[in-house]
Amino acid sequence: MGFGGPIGLIVVGLILSLAFNERQVGPLEVTTLGWILVLAGALWLVLTLVQQNTRRRHSTTATTTDAAGRQATTQRTTESDPPPPPAV
Repeated sequence: MGFGGPIGLIVVGLILSLAFNERQVGPLEVTTLGWILVLAGALWLVLTLVQQNTRRRHSTTATTTDAAGRQATTQRTTESDPPPPPAV
């Protein structure tokens, strides 16, 4: 997911809600539809930002036993950035 889709949806919603002189097109109220698109685009943008800014944490635990029967446990934690969004 990139930023183009949500920003485009916000722009189209603002154009429909603020720039149209005709409020009603048949049974459809253009202003309401525009604000719904703005809210959907803003939600999509927030979800995209949250997904791209999360870090992934992975823990690995290994237990080894030596010849005397003593056990040693080691734990390794790695953090990685999420993969880039797929190209559309």
